[in-house]
Amino acid sequence: MPEPTKPQTAPVKMRAKNVNFYYGSFQALYDINLDFATNKVTAMIGPSGCGKSTFLRNLNRINETLRDTRLEGEITLDDENILDQDVTAVRRRIGMVFQRPNPFPKSIFENIIYGPKINGMLKGKNAAEIVETSLRRAALWEETKDKLNESAYALSGGQQQRLCIARALAVNPEVLLLDEPCSALDPIATSKIEDLLITLKHQCTIVIVTHNMQQAARVADTTGFFLLGKLIEHDKTEVIFKNPSRKETEDYITGRFG
Repeated sequence: MPEPTKPQTAPVKMRAKNVNFYYGSFQALYDINLDFATNKVTAMIGPSGCGKSTFLRNLNRINETLRDTRLEGEITLDDENILDQDVTAVRRRIGMVFQRPNPFPKSIFENIIYGPKINGMLKGKNAAEIVETSLRRAALWEETKDKLNESAYALSGGQQQRLCIARALAVNPEVLLLDEPCSALDPIATSKIEDLLITLKHQCTIVIVTHNMQQAARVADTTGFFLLGKLIEHDKTEVIFKNPSRKETEDYITGRFG
């Protein structure tokens, strides 16, 4: 069913075309076609095990680290197929933030500067400036500016997740992928992350997987609904939640299943 990819109110930054994905002989994704608009937030919703996180991880080729997996189709960034490019360069352009905060066992400063350092981005640049800019972009500077040399583990869960976002932003990615970034956080920390995403979309294109439909409604410009490895529908978020075109979407939104 290679249908979805309707809403376009901005140029396409990234595009998945006829994407199929296999874990061994098990097919997890079926003919996914989805456009991601520049400087917009795209949310992906659906019940557990429906393929949304698997799809997200293919967008910066993280699934390649798993044995016996296979991807078919095309994923483009600025009309260039990322599957034909150096994987390190791809992951610098397409950052990823995971479900649970995963700071490195280093100081706050070293967490942020790690990416620019290994990517050779420090030549002639002020490391302290990169750290401050990244933390400001993640709305974390005021809370951490006096403890940059302290362990990242001393931060709260919500602060650690914003640190991971700041770490991803330190290499100036063009796309930021987030896999249920608030699932382990309390409502206050969740609200801070959501506010942050709305601000960040003016600087990069954002793709978020979430189980929280209210969260999708609050932060996303467009939303895609996944079911059994297929993208059932993709439209403007208000359309998905108020007037979906597919019965499966309506059933999920109204709580009839999932």
